[in-house]
Amino acid sequence: MTHTDAVDVLQTIYGYDAFRGQQGDIIDSVISGDDALVLMPTGGGKSLCYQIPSLVRPGVGVVVSPLIALMQDQVDALRALNLNAQFINSTLDVDSVRNIEHQLRAGQVDILYVAPERLLMPATLSLLDELDVALFAIDEAHCVSAWGHDFRPEYMGLSVLSERYPDVPRIALTATADGRTREEIAKNLDLVGAKHFVSSFDRPNIRYLVREGQGSREELWRFIKAFHPEDSGIVYCLSRKKVDDTAAWLASKGRVALPYHARLSAKEREHNQNRFLREDNIIVVATIAFGMGIDKPDVRFVAHLNLPKSVEAYYQETGRAGRDGEPANAWMAYGLQDVITLRQMMQQSGADDQHKRVESHKLDAMLSLAEMTGCRRQWILNYFDEPGSQPCGNCDNCLTPPETYEGTEIAQKAMSCVYRTGQRFGVNYLIDVLLGKNSDRIHQFGHHQLSTFGIGTDVSQADWRGVFRQLIALNYLSVDLEGHGSVKLTEQARPVLRGEKSIQFRRQLATVKTSRGKSSRSKRTPIAIADTDQPLWESLRALRKELADEQGVPAYVVFTDATLADMVQKRPGSLEEMSMVSGVGDHKLERYGAEFLTAVEEFEAEIDGA
Repeated sequence: MTHTDAVDVLQTIYGYDAFRGQQGDIIDSVISGDDALVLMPTGGGKSLCYQIPSLVRPGVGVVVSPLIALMQDQVDALRALNLNAQFINSTLDVDSVRNIEHQLRAGQVDILYVAPERLLMPATLSLLDELDVALFAIDEAHCVSAWGHDFRPEYMGLSVLSERYPDVPRIALTATADGRTREEIAKNLDLVGAKHFVSSFDRPNIRYLVREGQGSREELWRFIKAFHPEDSGIVYCLSRKKVDDTAAWLASKGRVALPYHARLSAKEREHNQNRFLREDNIIVVATIAFGMGIDKPDVRFVAHLNLPKSVEAYYQETGRAGRDGEPANAWMAYGLQDVITLRQMMQQSGADDQHKRVESHKLDAMLSLAEMTGCRRQWILNYFDEPGSQPCGNCDNCLTPPETYEGTEIAQKAMSCVYRTGQRFGVNYLIDVLLGKNSDRIHQFGHHQLSTFGIGTDVSQADWRGVFRQLIALNYLSVDLEGHGSVKLTEQARPVLRGEKSIQFRRQLATVKTSRGKSSRSKRTPIAIADTDQPLWESLRALRKELADEQGVPAYVVFTDATLADMVQKRPGSLEEMSMVSGVGDHKLERYGAEFLTAVEEFEAEIDGA
């Protein structure tokens, strides 16, 4: 078992010439029997880090995965490489499980995917006791950390693997983990002595765009229409109702938009997800229940109509765009109500106080990212303990630097109004007082006689909402989450009220300003294809879709866009030359090579005859 074996598998089975980044070092380490903790951004090639060692080492590779959809995607892709990959989960009947168990005992399975709950069942552990296990791969490893953004108690039991199978190497993988989360992963999975491989978190092909103010469907539509009129994308919403409403509204605009949330039947969720994976130009509108492990490489945009609950969640969700390395956009719009709703959800959850503090800390970090005036990519990299990066020149703040203004006086007016009304009222009421509205309610409480009544008429209602949003986001004001949303002063407000500390506010934008600079507008195919080569490109794509439909798999399982683009460039004239195309391994050459070679030859014949 050597590095040469791993390279041979990479080239003959996967069809790639060389490893990327730290892949080779990670794979060598696991093949040699060492444990590993791997942090690699979405689209960085994490799956190869455990798939290739599973094929090189004797026995079956066991992959712990949290979602059924992820298992199905990975198994489809591996079977397309002529590998015997299987999964055991709740979708299988008893006879199917028994058949897979028989194959496992016979040593016929290369890679097995299981959920953590299934793995920890006594029957599954007893089965594994009988097998020769090559390795254990724990995917989405941040789920084991209470400090992580998607803590799952069932992951805690996976420490049993080190006790029960001490001689089997384990590799834990995640795309999102700060320093503290990495420490908890190592501790809770008993990987304290494991080698750490931390790749750069930078996804330079993704442009981050944030819109202040409550997200509107019209604003979203302007973005999609201008930059992604024919692209696949994901739109995330906080509530199921908003998912349904937004999907229906986008459909009324002429786009194929499918909802995805927990209240849909399992059959409908599966149907919508499969359409998204296998067809072009589909938009999925979803709650955060959608997307973990989705391998679709050509998602050109991810949009958020609500604020995510953490930077980790935001990074993971936006990371589903541009997995192929081509330009993609991450667009977000949020408002004051998002902040209040998320904090209410955290306060009312059944989590213990420590976990609530963790969630609150992470929401504060997400708010800092949303409200900041500097480079967003630089801030994200610093958050994930990757300091020293330079401004990217590609996010909204770099392309159109936001205006700021001295906001101490306006902040004092807002805070004084909070104080003088008794810290018992919500934002809308406070704005009415500042604007001097003569409502019955204001007169009922006598607040028309306050010194703060009408002192804010020089500021619009929308701008006042932005002021309160920023004061809450910056923790100068808090919201009573258990009551009726009344706004209160925090300790940080005192020096501002006394004039001892100044505040700079970010000026509100009337409409989103998405730069049309380099790489901002996504064409239908972001991979650069010369105009003269477009007929060949479309011919290869049509053939790929036909073959994928016949097999009932996503098109990228046959060949990725990058492989087709390399085919267009190299114009192979023989099967031997076809084998030199990136992504064409031995099995895919045997299975698809002749048909794609014919398509290339027919194109060349048309050119010669023209």
